[in-house]
Amino acid sequence: MMYSEKVMDHFMHPRNMGEIENASGTGTVGNAKCGDIMRIFLDIDDDQVIRDVKFKTFGCGAAVATSSMATELVKGKTIYEALEVTNKAVMEALDGLPQVKIHCSLLAEEAIHAALWDYALKKGITIEGLKPPVNDIGEHEVEEED
Repeated sequence: MMYSEKVMDHFMHPRNMGEIENASGTGTVGNAKCGDIMRIFLDIDDDQVIRDVKFKTFGCGAAVATSSMATELVKGKTIYEALEVTNKAVMEALDGLPQVKIHCSLLAEEAIHAALWDYALKKGITIEGLKPPVNDIGEHEVEEED
């Protein structure tokens, strides 16, 4: 299994690792199948701009790398711009992921969405186009098999 240089770089030198005290929004998602857990903390200002973002990830190197890249992609963006950061965008920014690790980029997307959802709840606002978060990414796979 080959990882791109960017994936290795973000794994060896993760950006924005840690947590934010009293974060504006916190999102935690996991994948029961592989045991990865990702938590994203957002610090959002009054103009709905993500001033700071941190992550804590318990998982494989690809999970750490995708969390790191995802935080880089949403930092300084508005909540609506952050909503548009898809797992595809995360993968492209990392110059691709091996097929078996694509779910890691999905975790990153979902963790950001979950943190935005938490922020919206705390603020009592609606973020157009934001869906309720899923706690376990495996839930999607199960639905498709029916």
